[in-house]
Amino acid sequence: MIASTVLPSALQRVSTVALDFLQKFLMIAGLVFIVGLIGVQTGRLDLVENFKSLLPNAEASVVEEVSAEEPEPEEASLNARMRGAMNYVSRRYRVSDEALMPIFATAQAVGRELHLDPLLIIAVIGVESGFNPFSQSVFGAQGLMQVVPRFHHDKLPEDAASFLDPVTNVQVGARVLKESISRNGGLEDGLQQFGGATNDASRRYSSKVLAEKQRLEQAVQRLRAA
Repeated sequence: MIASTVLPSALQRVSTVALDFLQKFLMIAGLVFIVGLIGVQTGRLDLVENFKSLLPNAEASVVEEVSAEEPEPEEASLNARMRGAMNYVSRRYRVSDEALMPIFATAQAVGRELHLDPLLIIAVIGVESGFNPFSQSVFGAQGLMQVVPRFHHDKLPEDAASFLDPVTNVQVGARVLKESISRNGGLEDGLQQFGGATNDASRRYSSKVLAEKQRLEQAVQRLRAA
């Protein structure tokens, strides 16, 4: 899906550069022809060669333009802690690393931005959806972090199409989680509100999330020890 979105755009930009180059080439060819005619009429046959020496290397020019239009994409890099957690999640939930990479990369980035532990975000995803990006509850909560769209449209990025998009869902869900923790004055109470369980005195939801986070931490420690 990512490739099908990026490739046409890249091809379009390269085609635009190639068309521009073709137009420049035809213009230069026309000038060379005119200079050649003048050279023949005046007996100055060296005019064409002198004119060509003033022109830039066409091949190098088009390569430079294409390179400027198409910079090499940078791969999202996970730190060692997140890579270890992803290895654990991949095995436990039977999800490929390829599918998990954008989720973990987003959790790492938005966690850094919001000063929120990315493993807490990953733990919430595990409890809420089991890493099923198309999960939807009877109350209308959607996606990896089970965000309720009607309550959080203000947090939706401008270029986002759907709350079911994994990256968008994690971005929005992490902000909802951060707000819940800040509003309730602490991690456990914040988790209880995020899970819609503020009246549960036993705090089963927060205990579940924190237990999942602990498993993630232990998996990272085991991987480091190995």
